[in-house]
Amino acid sequence: MGRFVVSRIAQGVVVLFGVTLAAFALIHLAPGDPAKLILGLRATPASVAELRHELGLDKPLPDQFVDFVTHAARLDFGQSAVHRESVGSLIGGRLGASLLLIVYGSVLSVVIAVPLGVISALKRNRLADHSTRVVTMVAFAMPPFWLGLLLLLVFSVNLGWLPSSGYGEAVAGRLESLTLPAIVLALGLVPLLLRTLRSSMIEALSSEYVESARALGFRERRVVVKHALRTSLVSMVTVLGLNVAYVLGGIVVIENVFVIPGVGSLLVDAAVTRDYPVVQAIALIFAVIVVVVNITTDITYARLDPRVRL
Repeated sequence: MGRFVVSRIAQGVVVLFGVTLAAFALIHLAPGDPAKLILGLRATPASVAELRHELGLDKPLPDQFVDFVTHAARLDFGQSAVHRESVGSLIGGRLGASLLLIVYGSVLSVVIAVPLGVISALKRNRLADHSTRVVTMVAFAMPPFWLGLLLLLVFSVNLGWLPSSGYGEAVAGRLESLTLPAIVLALGLVPLLLRTLRSSMIEALSSEYVESARALGFRERRVVVKHALRTSLVSMVTVLGLNVAYVLGGIVVIENVFVIPGVGSLLVDAAVTRDYPVVQAIALIFAVIVVVVNITTDITYARLDPRVRL
């Protein structure tokens, strides 16, 4: 088990290095000079050169990359070139909104997928099964920005039930503001969770331990919920954990559609203004989240099933 954990952590370190290098290369290869973008069209060559020196952009690219990695290892992501404040505090002020949206959307996806998955498994190859899968796949096929705009038009503009943008005040106001974005995020996850739960439920319902429970005279509801569903939820939760990269990518789009002051909208703004320290820091944070969740999922599965270690 120890060797398995060490190998997964080593793979995670390699992934983090690769993501950091890729993010650094892509942002520096993009056209546009950050110093000129910050100072504007009336900037003089002397002021541009001075700002480039202040930001460290006049150094060779390998030196800039080494500086970023060594500072990031100490959790020092530098100063934002645009906002003129610490990147850590800038991201920290927006991280709460993004995390709340991720948790809210993930919980909604489970709440929606579990009953639909159970119905599909119990009504296998019937109208309810086919209808459920078709509807969820249609929602999955719609781009997040288009689905978000559609929900805005219906529930905010026409009906006026929910806010169209912002983050709200206090917990109730924030949950209300994040309801539509969370629904968009959840609808992207539901088809994946539903298919996984449906397959696991079908397999569980035909297993020996479920047949034994029925033979002992347990009610069908107890057999389905306590025996079949309980074991099937493990695979569904695992799929949810492995799709954390999809969730992080989704919030980048969703936060911009609903004007949420989160890390996703900050990433887009930083990319447009060529705010290198912010882009690199967010890319590294996203990569750390994905790697940690995947390693945790692998270790959990390895403890539950020793065959995974092979």
